[in-house]
Amino acid sequence: MEEVVEMEIVKKQSSPAISTSPLQLNHQTHSPNNSMSFPKSPFGSRFMNTPLASPMKKAIENIFEEVGHFTKFDPQDDWLPITACRKGNAYYAAFHLLCSGIGFQALVLPLAFTILGWSLGIICLCVAFIWQLYTLWLLIQLHESDSGVRHSRYLKLAMAAFGEKLGKILALFPIQYLSAGTCVTLIMIGGGTMKIFFHIMCGDSCSLYKLKTIEWYLVFTVAAILLAQLPNLNSIAGVSLIGAITAVSYCTMIWIVSVYQGRLPNVSYEPPRGQSQATRIFSVLNALGIIAFAFRGHNLVLEIQGTISSDSKNPSRLAMWKGVMFAYLVIAFCLFPLAIGGYWAYGNLIPSNGGMLSALQKYHEHDTSKFIIALTSLLVVINSLSSFQIYAMPVFDNLEFRYTSKWNKPCPRWLRIAFRGLFGCLAFFISVALPFLPSLAGLIGGVALPITLAYPCFMWIVIKKPKKHSTTWYLNWTLGAVGMILSVLVVTGAIWSMVAIGIPIHFFNP
Repeated sequence: MEEVVEMEIVKKQSSPAISTSPLQLNHQTHSPNNSMSFPKSPFGSRFMNTPLASPMKKAIENIFEEVGHFTKFDPQDDWLPITACRKGNAYYAAFHLLCSGIGFQALVLPLAFTILGWSLGIICLCVAFIWQLYTLWLLIQLHESDSGVRHSRYLKLAMAAFGEKLGKILALFPIQYLSAGTCVTLIMIGGGTMKIFFHIMCGDSCSLYKLKTIEWYLVFTVAAILLAQLPNLNSIAGVSLIGAITAVSYCTMIWIVSVYQGRLPNVSYEPPRGQSQATRIFSVLNALGIIAFAFRGHNLVLEIQGTISSDSKNPSRLAMWKGVMFAYLVIAFCLFPLAIGGYWAYGNLIPSNGGMLSALQKYHEHDTSKFIIALTSLLVVINSLSSFQIYAMPVFDNLEFRYTSKWNKPCPRWLRIAFRGLFGCLAFFISVALPFLPSLAGLIGGVALPITLAYPCFMWIVIKKPKKHSTTWYLNWTLGAVGMILSVLVVTGAIWSMVAIGIPIHFFNP
C-alpha cells in the first residue's frame, strides 16, 4: 500500500547553511551566546519580504510543495508482479485492455441473439456496453483515495469498501474464478485451435504424427508457461500489444468473411419454438449471461492502472481513462459487427460450441481461401497465449504475496518459476478433466456479473459517500441492486438451461 505524505520543511532543526545567511552564520559563530535561536524560515529576512523578492519566494515555495508530494511505496508492492514496475502509460493501458477485453467470449455473442432476437439483442448489447463503461469509470476514480491510498488490486478495493472479511467473501471467489477459469478456457480454445491449424496446413494425407487433443493442450500449456516467465505486468505490455492486434484482426476477418459470403440457405431468425414458458424465460437469462461475459476484464482494471505512475499534477486516472476510451472504441467496433453480422449470416444455425469460429470452419471451409481460415486459426492461438499472461497475473501476484507476507523478502526467481509452472500444470489438469467448461459461458457470465456491474456502484457509495437522495446516489443504488438481482437470475437461468436443454458432459475426454 502506498501513502501520499506531506513533507514539511523542518524549521527548528534545519542546518545553518540552509536556514541562515552567511552573515548570520558568522555572527552566531562569534557570539558569546551560541544557544541563540535560528530564524523560523528562510523567508524571514527583510529582503525576502520586499516586493522585489516575492516572485522568488513564491517559486521556491512551489518547488518545496512539489517535492513534498511524493508517493511512499510499500516495500512489499515493489516485490509483487502487478506493482513491481510503475512505468506504464495510456498506450500500455490500452494494449492490456484490448488484450483482456476481446477474445473467445466475443465469438459466442450471436448465440445470445438466437434467443433474444434482433431488437432485444441489440438493445441488451448496447445497455450492457454503456453500463460496464460507467462502472469502469467508477473503478478508475476509486483507484486513488482522498487519503492517498492506491488500490492496485480489485480485492483490496473491495476490502477497503466492504471491510476485510465481507470484501473477501464477496470478491475473492469471482476474481479468482475469472482469472483461473479464463486461463483454463484459453488452454482449451488455444489447444483446440492449434489442432485445427495443423490439420488445415498438413491435410488429411499428412504423414506426420497427428497429436491428440490432450497433447495439443499440453503444447499450448508449455508455450504459455514459458511466456509467463516475464517478471511483472508492465513487462508484458508488448505481449498484450500482440494479443490486441491479433484479437482485432481475427474478429474483423471472421465477420467480414461471414458477411461477404452471404446468408446461409434456409437461415431463420425465429426463436426456438415448442418450449415452455419457464424454459423460454431461463433461456433469455442465459443469453443475458453470454452478453455479460462478453464484457470481461473489470477484474484487471485496477491492476492495469496500478502500473501507471501518479503524482499531484498527473494522477494515474487521467492516463488510464485515455487508454480506456481508445480501447473500448476499438472493442465496440469489434463486438457489435461480430454479433450483428454473425447473427445475420448464420441465424439459428450458429454452432453452440465455438460460435463464429466454428461456423467459419463448418460452413465456409470449401468456399473460402484456405489461407484465410488458417490465418484466422493462427491469430486465435496467438491471442490465447497473450491473454493467458494477463489473466494469470493476479494468480501469480497472489501466490507471491503469500510468500512475501510470510518471509518479508522478495520471491526468489526459482520459486517464481515454480509458482508459474505449477499454476500452468493445474490449469492443464482442469482443462483435461472438465473439457465442457467453455459451454458454461452463461454461468460464468452470471458469476462475474457483480464484479462488472454491481460492486463498483456499491463501492462508490461507501467510499465517496455521495449526498443522500442525489442523482448519483439513486443511480448507483439502482444499478448496484439491479446488477445483483440480474446476477442471481442469470446464474439460475444458466443452471436451468444446463438441466433442461443439456450440455455434453464428459470428464477427462476432451
